[in-house]
Amino acid sequence: MTDRKLNANPYRPIKSTAAYRRLMAAYYLMVKHPSWFGKKIAWITSGGPVEPLYAMGVLPFYPENYGAMCGASRMSSSLCEAAEHQGYSHDLCTYALTDLGSCFTGKGPIGRLPKPDFLVCGNNICATVIKWYEIQARAFGVPLFFLDTPFFHDDLHEHTLRYVEKQMEDYIEFLENRMKRAFPEKRFKKVGSRSFETISLWREILDLAVNRPAPFAAFDAFIHMAPIVTLRGTRWAVRYYQKLKRELEERVQKGVGAFAREEIRLIWDNIPIWYDIRNLSKMLSSNGAVLVADTYTSAWAMEEPHLTQTLDGMARAYATIHLNRGLEYKMEKMVKLVEKFGADGFIMHSNRSCKPYSVGQYDMRREVTRRTGKPGLIIEADHTDSRSYAPQQVERQIGMFLEIIKNKQQGTK
Repeated sequence: MTDRKLNANPYRPIKSTAAYRRLMAAYYLMVKHPSWFGKKIAWITSGGPVEPLYAMGVLPFYPENYGAMCGASRMSSSLCEAAEHQGYSHDLCTYALTDLGSCFTGKGPIGRLPKPDFLVCGNNICATVIKWYEIQARAFGVPLFFLDTPFFHDDLHEHTLRYVEKQMEDYIEFLENRMKRAFPEKRFKKVGSRSFETISLWREILDLAVNRPAPFAAFDAFIHMAPIVTLRGTRWAVRYYQKLKRELEERVQKGVGAFAREEIRLIWDNIPIWYDIRNLSKMLSSNGAVLVADTYTSAWAMEEPHLTQTLDGMARAYATIHLNRGLEYKMEKMVKLVEKFGADGFIMHSNRSCKPYSVGQYDMRREVTRRTGKPGLIIEADHTDSRSYAPQQVERQIGMFLEIIKNKQQGTK
């Protein structure tokens, strides 16, 4: 592929990205040096209930989010190798391997990770986190709270909801014991309200991509999702997303897209290939193709964001996230995304690392195509470890897939 072709469809940078970088730099400064700010640090899984932590004045640190940073910085493979040299299997989730390797070596985008005062683990994203967080709790000699959210295939049964609600009560008691003070109900309501506002803003931002041309590509969402994960429930996240939304709304009013040319609209399924985001974006856009929505970032645009404002509501909210639900739900979500965003097709990342996200994708592709009439492509990679990636093969697959869509578009004219 020539440079001329890659530059044929220039990307229009988002001005708010400068504010995003300042915000995330400030966040990582705080978690890197919590003692400077008189704070305690809790490592927490990406699907864990963060609102009670902020209510208690605890800074959350997300090893998965940091793993994504390592992947985007192309540092993950060497960190995974460091963990493997200590006896950990190559077949483990590379978020886990990256985290362990970073702890062993002290290397990463921000250097040695901050020692946690305690850990909070929710298994609503996968089962790997259970042993991963147990290992780290032993290594650091700190307490671990485990929130068990049973997987459900259809509806959330009442007895399951009661079970998770009881654990939310135990979670609050755990935090009170760790912090040696009562849980601040008034402050929690404020944090819950900000979380609701943040999630609502994020949903509205993602929905702006229904416009033609889309002012915001999924590759943008992969980057700008960091505050919805790490800072959900804070005024900083609210202010940032208000700013980002205003900029994107201006684009919509002026008819300005993320790229100069938008001829094919696509949906993405699964975690991004962090180390190849830029190249994939160029490869797609050079063919006039734009990812307008995805299942990954929309997982933080909760269907019922108001639930984060109460403890009972949080039990339902965190038990019903994307990865804790059955295949039929995931199929229906893909169908809705294809139809809502007027997609011409969809790409599914068969992720070697993330089995819960990738299981059933071949059945999903067949069924989503049957229901929507839109073609789907499955590509194989790993979300952070480039050792399990064949970029030239993937580019050929995508190129042929886009030709199929173009031929189909021409046939309908």
